[in-house]
Formats: sequence, structure tokens, C-alpha cells
Amino acid sequence: MKLLLNPMFLRMGALLVLAVAAFVLGAFAIHRLRKNLVTDGLTQFPMPSDGLPVHAYHAVIQQLKQQKHELTAQQLADRRRAKTSDTLSATVLANLSCGVLFFNPSGLVRQANTAARELLGFAAPVGMNVVELFRFATIRPETGGAGSTSIAEALAPALSGQSAVRGLIMDYATPEGGALVLELTASPVLAEDASLLGTSILLNDKTEIEWMRREGQMHQEISSEMALGLRNSLATIAGYAQQLAQSRDPELTRQLGDDIANEAARLDRTTVCFLAGAKSATAGF
Repeated sequence: MKLLLNPMFLRMGALLVLAVAAFVLGAFAIHRLRKNLVTDGLTQFPMPSDGLPVHAYHAVIQQLKQQKHELTAQQLADRRRAKTSDTLSATVLANLSCGVLFFNPSGLVRQANTAARELLGFAAPVGMNVVELFRFATIRPETGGAGSTSIAEALAPALSGQSAVRGLIMDYATPEGGALVLELTASPVLAEDASLLGTSILLNDKTEIEWMRREGQMHQEISSEMALGLRNSLATIAGYAQQLAQSRDPELTRQLGDDIANEAARLDRTTVCFLAGAKSATAGF
């Protein structure tokens, strides 16, 4: 009881009560102030920790969203243009009469148009290399493949990106047993940094032209032989005619007349056969 009545103890108790009350009031005031800042104060005076207003962040976010939308639209437009370009390229290649092949940097067929598949006789040449694709081909050395023992060696400069190979003529046997004469042009496709993107090969069917050349050469040889035969026949007839003019023997005259008639008949048969063959060849062209 004496302790409770002690003035010093009473003062300390009063100070303790006041301190607790002040702490509680301070905590309550801080809680209210923090609540007001979150609900009302920040909407009226938004100030984040770095000193920029919140509406600036919202503007930046909206701008980023707009840029993302524009970038997405640009990407879609680029995809449409690329698809349109691929479709156009595929349509053009499909309607070309010459064969077109594209090899990737590894030397494998990546794309082949319809004409190339028909000429080479492969329904699906994609994934084949040069050796597999042209295993039935024989190069004509006089037309650009001199010094090459195989099609792979002849096309090596183009496949490695060094230089183009032009005017290469080869005799090609199709898998079905057909015989073609093909003209081949190979060109490397380079990127802007000079790196190799692949190699394009163009195939032209020269079979009909080669057949016409051979037919013309054969007819030229026949014409030369016939011209020589005509010359000999005319010389023979001229000799008989001279003998006939100088002869006074009726029997010899009759014999020379028969020889001239026989030689003329043989010359007529030769001429008729030649003209018939020329007419047939013209009809065949």
C-alpha cells in the first residue's frame, strides 16, 4: 500500500498510461493516414517512389500496347505478302516448260517443278543429291564438261558457290528407258553477305532439236552421195552419147542406146527415192 501511495510511483504510472495512450493514438493516426493515402490521396496526388505521376506510367503502358498491336499487324501483313510471293513463285514455276531445281547448301534437292520431275522421271526428287538425280546422265565433253568424269564434278563449282556452269549438254536415260538430250545451267544463289543459300539448276529439253540436227546431217550426207551418183551417171551418159555420135555400126549404136536408156532409168529411180524421203522427213517435222 505504501508503494501505491508513493508519489514517485504514481507519477511513473501516469507517464506509462499517457505513453500507451499516445502510442495507440499515434498508431491509429498512422493507420488512418496510410488508408487515406491509398484510397484518396494517391488518386488526387499520385506520386510513386521515383517521382513520376501514375498517369505517366499508364500512358507508357498504353503506348507499348499500341506498338505491340502495330507490330503484330505488320507481322501478319509480312506473312501474307510472303505467302502471296510463294504462291506466285510456285505458280510460275509450275507453268514453265523448262525444268527448275533448287538445291540447298548441303547439295540436296529442296524444290522441283513439274517439268523437272517429268523430264528426269522422278515423282518426288526432293531430298536427292546430284549423284542420285543424274546417275543416268552422260556428259558430252565438247559442250562444257571437258575434264569432268561425272556430273557431280561438272556441277561442283556451282554447288560450292564458286561460279555458274552454263551450256552443259548431257545424254540422259530416264528410269523408264527413254533417251533425252538435256541442256543444263547451274547458278549459285548467294545472300547479301555472300554466303551460299543454295544452287538453282535449269533444264532444257534439246531432244527434238538434236533429232532434227541429226536428220539434217543425215540428209546432207545422203544429198552428197546422191550428187556424186548423179555426177557419175551424167558422166556415163555423156560418154555413151559421144560413142553413139562417132559410131557407124548399127549394132553398136543400138547397144549404146540401150545403155543410155538404162542409165537414165536408174537415175530416175534414184531421184524419185530421194524426193520421197525428203517429203517424208518434211512431213515428220
